[in-house]
Order: sequence, then structure tokens, then C-alpha cells
Amino acid sequence: MKLSWLSVAALGAGAANALDVVTTKGNKFFDSKGNQFFMKGVAYQLTPADPLIDADQCERDASLMKTLGANTIRIYHVDPNADHSKCMATFADAGIYTLIDLDTFDTYILPDDPWWNQTQHDRYAEVMDAFHTYDNVLGFFVGNEIIARANQSQAAPFIKAATRDMKAYRDKKGYRKIPIGYSAADIAELRPMLQNYLTCGGREADNVDFFALNSYEWCDPTTYATSGYANLQKDAENFPVPIFFSETGCNVPGPRLFDDQNAIFGPEMVNDWSGSLVYEWIEEANHYGLISYGPKVEPTATGKNIEGGFTRAGTPTPVSPDFYNLKSKWDTITPTGVRLNDYKPTDLSTRDCPTSTEGGWLVNGNVAIPTVGQTFSGSFKPTPTADPEDTGSAASPSSTNNPAPPNKEIAGMSIGLVGVMLVFTLWL
Repeated sequence: MKLSWLSVAALGAGAANALDVVTTKGNKFFDSKGNQFFMKGVAYQLTPADPLIDADQCERDASLMKTLGANTIRIYHVDPNADHSKCMATFADAGIYTLIDLDTFDTYILPDDPWWNQTQHDRYAEVMDAFHTYDNVLGFFVGNEIIARANQSQAAPFIKAATRDMKAYRDKKGYRKIPIGYSAADIAELRPMLQNYLTCGGREADNVDFFALNSYEWCDPTTYATSGYANLQKDAENFPVPIFFSETGCNVPGPRLFDDQNAIFGPEMVNDWSGSLVYEWIEEANHYGLISYGPKVEPTATGKNIEGGFTRAGTPTPVSPDFYNLKSKWDTITPTGVRLNDYKPTDLSTRDCPTSTEGGWLVNGNVAIPTVGQTFSGSFKPTPTADPEDTGSAASPSSTNNPAPPNKEIAGMSIGLVGVMLVFTLWL
């Protein structure tokens, strides 16, 4: 017999604790039974508001996600004051973990004028407070695609400051050590340096617990060698923390075949990558959706659950053939990885802090991380590098060819967020 939502509510957050807690060791995720965990996920943000508060909608979506074979969703924006217990329980019951972005529209780290202040700190902390009790929280992001151009790399120390302070807050509060990381744009001139910078310096308390990449390099039909994935793998080999695709799924020329999943979970990459999240769940004007909630309407149309010309709630209907192509692909992919007790991350390499390059990466070495309340002053002071626990050699960065990223709609919208943030500059 199907549980009523009243019954689910009575179970409280404990109902969302049916899944094994996932932790990190070295560059891999493991569940509490010692099995390596690989993500087969989707980006899930139905509207700019919180998608984890509509219990009925979560139930409909989780059921179809389970059919698809998804085990992870990413949520870009949430309301820390809302009740998420029913949706979190529903997704846990479907075997689905969540990755939650800590920033909100009015607390985003600005790429061209970065700062990290107490208001941002506290708002990030509120999101963590709201979700830390759920065992199916896989991780938190401190930012998404903050850096998209070479002259924005000066924001990197502020990303590291947010990481440091959120990890310190988590530990001070005695919360489970939920991994905290960053989701980066795949910019050839910046990405290798950024992923090294966020894991360099020898101080684990300052560094990300995982690094994620929004990459649209693999556009079917292509191959591992010609897509650019071979270069991504070169930079990820023996990376010191887990690395995965937080967005993927190029739709040019279409339909999407998702052959990149064979590479990500195949022998070329599976030893270093922890899976991928496909962009995205809902069909929008950019045509990246795996499902739709109804036919497209006029962009100016108004009504309940209608925004931007699309219905954003209701019964999810698979978009053909993309939904079925992905389902068929995931049905054939069952990576097993390595057991936790058998895993010895001795081959992982610590990374040297990258030096600045003319017209490219602007942060020179292991600079001092900003403190709360600090804004960018035009330069950074260097700081000594701590002795790392692992003294392996650093991999040299290399560039990859990256096609134009998708014209994103509701989710993953770092450029759009900049405009929104300008409204809040005085308030912060």
C-alpha cells in the first residue's frame, strides 16, 4: 500500500536516511558498505525557486528517474527555510542522492568583482543547516562556473575561501563530513589551472573535497580520441580528490546518443572519474531536456507552473529519443570499481599551485586565501605551501578544445546570475 504524505511526514528526515552514506577517500566515493560509488545523474531545477518543496512533483519525477536509472540529482538553488523532508525522503526511497549548491541568487561570488563576506558565509551555512541531516546528501557546491574568462581567474582564491570556511563550519557544528566542492566551466585556458589550484598548497582544510566539471566537448558522433575527453583524462589522472562531470550531454547536432557515457565509465576514464550528471531533466528552449511536462506554450503565456514558454510541473513525459537513448546506455553500464578495504590511494599526485601566465591564469602560485569580509584589491600576497601528506609529482596542465557551452535556461546560470547579483550589491 502506498504511504500517504502524512505518514511520510511523520517519519521525518529519518525516511531520507534509507540510503548508505557516501564519503570520499583519495579520488573516489564509497558508500558505507565499502562499495565504490559512481554517479549516473541529472541536473534538476524546474524553476529558479526550490524544486525540493513540492512533494507530489518530487514523487512523480523520482519514479521516472528511477526508471531512467539515475542515482543522483543536482539542485542549483534551494530555500533553506522551506520543508524538504518529503522530497528528500521520496528521492532516498528511489535510491537517488542529491548534490546541493550552497549559493543563492543574492550570495553568488561575483567573477569580475569578487568578495567573500559574512552575509555570504551565513547564507551558505543556512543551506548546510537545512540539509546536513539527510543521508542522501552526497555533497555541497560552493559555486558553479564562477570563472568563465581568463580575466576572472582572480576569483579563484575567493572560491577557496568559501570552501575553507564551509568545511570549518561543517566541522565546528559536528555535522557529517559531507564533501564540499566546486563545479567549473570547461574553459581550456583555465580549467587545468583551476582544478590544480583548488587542490594545491598542502592544506586539506583549504582545498575542495571534490572537483566537478561542466563539459560539453563530446558531441555525437565522435570518439574518445577526437572529442577532447582524452585531454580531460590526462589532467584528471591520479587527481588527489574525486572528479566527475557535473554537467554533460552536448545536443549538437542531435539526437543525443550519450556515447560519452561509454568513455566515462569505460577503461579509459573509470579509474579516475566518478561518473556524470546529464544536463538536464526538464525540456526548455535550449532543448536539453530529458522530459517535458506538456507542449510548449507562448513565451508570454502566464498561468500556474508556466514560465518562459514551458510548463514546469505535472506528469513528466520522456522526450524521445534522448530519454530512451540515455536509459539504454545506462542499462548496459554497471561499473564496480574497487572495494574500500582494497583501495590504497598511494598513486595520487598532489598538485603544484599554478603560476600566472600572460593573458591567461592570473593567480600566481599559492597566494593567501581571503578572509571573511575581504574584497579583491588587485593582487594577492603569496603564502607558504604546507608539506603535503603525499609528495607525488604534479601533473602538467594541458589545454582542451571546448565548444560553445549550451544556452542554459533556469539552472547552471553563472552569467545570468551576475546580472541578478548586481541588484543585491548594496544590500551585501
